[in-house]
Amino acid sequence: MTALEKKNGKDLRGQQVLLRPDESSAPALNTRQPTTLSEQLQDALLRLAAVVDARSLRVALRDSVQELLPGTECACVYMLEGDSRLLSDDPPHELPWEGKIRSITDQLKRCQCAGLPPSELPEKCRVCLAAPLPAHRRAVIIPILGQERDSVIAVIMVGCSPLSDQDELHLNMLEKHASAACIRVQAIQASYQRPPLSPSPLQSHNALLHLNVSEQDYCELDRNILQLCGELFDLDAASLQLKVINYLQQQTRSQCCCLLLVSEDNHQLFCQVVGDKVLEEEISFPLMFGRFGQVVDKKKSITLQDISAEERRQLSSMLGCEISSMLCVPVVSRATGHVVALACAFNKQGGQRHTEADEHAIQHCFCYTSTVLTSTLAFQKEQKLKVECQALLQVAKNLFTHLDDVSVLLQEIIVEARNLSGAEICSVFLLDRVSHELVAKVFDGGVVSEEENEFRIPADQGIAGHVATTGQILNIKDAYSHPLFYRGVDDSTGFRTRNILCFPIKDENNEVIGVAELVNKMNGPWFNRFDEDLATAFSIYCGISIAHSLLYKKVHEAQFRSTLANEMMMYHMKVSEEEVSKLLVTGIEPVKKIDPCFAEFTYTPRSLHDDTTPTCVLSMFEDMGFINTYKISMHTLARFCLMVKKGYRDPPYHNWMHAFSVSHFCYLLYKNLGLSNYLEDIEIFALFVSCMCHDLDHRGTNNSFQVASQSVLAALYSSEGSVMERHHFAQAIAILNTQGCNIFEKFSRKDYQRMLDLMRDIILATDLAHHLRIFKDLQKMSDGGYNPKSRTHRSLLLCLLMTSCDLSDQTKGWKTTRKIAELIYKEFFSQGDLEKAMGNRPSEMMDREKAYIPELQISFMEHIAMPIYKLLSELFPGATELYERVAANREQWTKVSHKFTIRGLPSNNSLDFLDQEYELLQSQGAFGSDDHCLNGCFDDTEGRGQ
Repeated sequence: MTALEKKNGKDLRGQQVLLRPDESSAPALNTRQPTTLSEQLQDALLRLAAVVDARSLRVALRDSVQELLPGTECACVYMLEGDSRLLSDDPPHELPWEGKIRSITDQLKRCQCAGLPPSELPEKCRVCLAAPLPAHRRAVIIPILGQERDSVIAVIMVGCSPLSDQDELHLNMLEKHASAACIRVQAIQASYQRPPLSPSPLQSHNALLHLNVSEQDYCELDRNILQLCGELFDLDAASLQLKVINYLQQQTRSQCCCLLLVSEDNHQLFCQVVGDKVLEEEISFPLMFGRFGQVVDKKKSITLQDISAEERRQLSSMLGCEISSMLCVPVVSRATGHVVALACAFNKQGGQRHTEADEHAIQHCFCYTSTVLTSTLAFQKEQKLKVECQALLQVAKNLFTHLDDVSVLLQEIIVEARNLSGAEICSVFLLDRVSHELVAKVFDGGVVSEEENEFRIPADQGIAGHVATTGQILNIKDAYSHPLFYRGVDDSTGFRTRNILCFPIKDENNEVIGVAELVNKMNGPWFNRFDEDLATAFSIYCGISIAHSLLYKKVHEAQFRSTLANEMMMYHMKVSEEEVSKLLVTGIEPVKKIDPCFAEFTYTPRSLHDDTTPTCVLSMFEDMGFINTYKISMHTLARFCLMVKKGYRDPPYHNWMHAFSVSHFCYLLYKNLGLSNYLEDIEIFALFVSCMCHDLDHRGTNNSFQVASQSVLAALYSSEGSVMERHHFAQAIAILNTQGCNIFEKFSRKDYQRMLDLMRDIILATDLAHHLRIFKDLQKMSDGGYNPKSRTHRSLLLCLLMTSCDLSDQTKGWKTTRKIAELIYKEFFSQGDLEKAMGNRPSEMMDREKAYIPELQISFMEHIAMPIYKLLSELFPGATELYERVAANREQWTKVSHKFTIRGLPSNNSLDFLDQEYELLQSQGAFGSDDHCLNGCFDDTEGRGQ
């Protein structure tokens, strides 16, 4: 900090004050520099500082408001009389006890409104204040608060133009000085004890001073103090002190005077101004320095004879001259009753001693000036806090730009901590919980050399160890007298440690992760309470930044591992040119050649061999017209299909064959229901591709299991819901982003984005929880009639079609349905076994020892499958056969359930009954021959219709 800054009072220690600006007035702090205030505001404040009676105060308040606010038509001032009466003299009347104005006043906040009730206003003010006011006029109520900020001592009502931001700032300032002026006038009125018929200023002043002075002396004293009050318009404490000290020197006829300000924590005295000089560096010393501490404690004045020779020598050194006489008078805050300063006068002219009259002159001075002085000190304290807060924000900005390197971050912390606190040296240690040591990789001046690597000390020894163990800040004013301080380093290096401020650095969980140590306060005798508060706030930023830096490092490492894992996965999923060429070598086969019934609802796609499915997908792409419409490269399409096939794992049910069956059913819907009349081409294309990708990388477990097991997928997606569905979509995007696999590469930017949005919504619709949420909307759409021009209807229809494709195995013949149930429950029971191993209780359908499949299937078909295909048949008459086949399968499950209810479960293994049930039905001739079984289903006999 430069000498000029200190001269301007920007390094002022916090003081106990009469007035504290409230939070709502904080913005006004920006305008309190003399260079930025308008002349009108200066005149207004000067006018308020000079008044000493109620009548003059009313006039000053009216004139000040009219000068500061543009277009003021009227200003009415009410002053407090007694406990609660608010009286105005122009015209004479009292503010109503009840009503809108009193209600606003009781809120203790300035209010701007479009008018006030005419019945509550004097006739003179109704024109400019009564509601309703035109848009360009406003009524403003300004309550002036007392010392405790909890009561109103005056009210100003103004009719003016709407307030601007600058007007608000000026009013903030005016309110503070108006409050000080009102308090001062009340104090003066209370101190005067005039007889009713012949009031005498002399009598009141004699009562105040307990002196026998002449009326001429009183008038002179009064004129001097009023003149001084009129000059106290400066807005920095040093300038005000200069004027007050000059006044005291004249009144006490002293060679030199000064003010010793008491710190807010009552531990130190500060001196900024001595005589007519503002000190370049403020002087501070302990409050218990000699007899001065007793003055603060006992609130009694002392003279030179009361202090020791050592105290006299130190004071002479501070003043730069020998002391022949001294008078030290306590300045008491009326608000708190505490001593906020010591007024000292030295060397009375003529070699005389200071008298009782000098003491009373000093007390008389501060009776009128202490309010202005302490309010200015409060303002400067707020200014300093503002600067420190801005500095902390800049610190946060600086720290959070170095999260990528802990060493650089620690070096930045050292620099910022030293600058904020004014310390000579700073050290930062991180806590190693494994070895229980404090580790320093960075010292004040640089990073530890590579040879030394790092410096370690036990985490329970010394000052830093004490702070790390207790988690409490430690402020040592005299290092050599503290039992935890080790002098060996100072003795060997010649460095002298005077004082230390050591504070813990904690993470978000309030756990100590490090310690910072500040050594030797440069601009003061030791670190004070303000430094402690600053260190506490600073440590929060340090803790968050260090914790995030360490986390940032872990995240980077995890990203690198993830990238390597993805590269490995994509390498193993990689489709070779040979595989692509093999798929395309025979060209695209017409669907009729695959099977004459390939495009009929009765066809079972699971009857195809796994190796032929990619060829069938290409045939469906061609038959639906996607290849020509969207100009898809055959190599790109072939590679995409093979990549999608490789993207599926091999659980019993949710594998590639399931995805192929779902895609085939989408093809059937397109061929048999005329989807082109219901949806746009790009929506049909998105539906088909989504069917292919909708279960990519399925692990054979559902969303609930992912969340319960706290899997990586749950960590990524659980906050958004539909964990597995979001993962399937992410895998689809990963394949599309793989080189040579983007079948949408010819799309415009707009169509490409829409395609991805459609795929996301369609794949998320495969979550049955999503289907249940929108089922009422689907019914409403069906009842009201489908509108192909409605985007909402098309979106709902896409969700319904996707769900019907996903459950399409239920629309096949009984043989397929029964086999699919076996695959599904094998997968379910595997998950149930995992849940039991985790110590959790699986649901009934997942528990192989409790599940009774016929009843579970009947429930599923009645509550999920049948309502879906019922809706589909209502929207598409051609889909009626699908609903009928699902209903027939449900009846078949009912028959099986009835028989096994009578006979009971054959064993505790719920899967056993499926084989027995199948053998039972087969022996009854329910099925034909069963010579071929491919991909978990049966030969193409069923595929060609039953």
